[in-house]
Amino acid sequence: MRRTVIRYRAKREMADRNAELVAAVFTELKATQPEGVRYLSLRLEDDTFIHVVETAADDGASPLPKLPAFAAFQNGIRERCAEPPVPQGATVVGNYRMLGEN
Repeated sequence: MRRTVIRYRAKREMADRNAELVAAVFTELKATQPEGVRYLSLRLEDDTFIHVVETAADDGASPLPKLPAFAAFQNGIRERCAEPPVPQGATVVGNYRMLGEN
């Protein structure tokens, strides 16, 4: 299992569009229900977005890139950002009802 946290700040004028694209990914995830991935996205008040991705595969392989909505979200992400995406591996230190029990 691998967890990755991706953080970036959207340009103010592009933040709503970015949120719409992220929401479309979740709509497609709910419709297709792929196995082996868990995904959470947050939008902070300053238009910073935080994505938490947990994949079952140790190598981080994920079904997300195969989703058309995810491809649409990825298309132009750098142009929508004031601060580019920075992915980092993450370890859970504590968890109370936010993530599934492992």
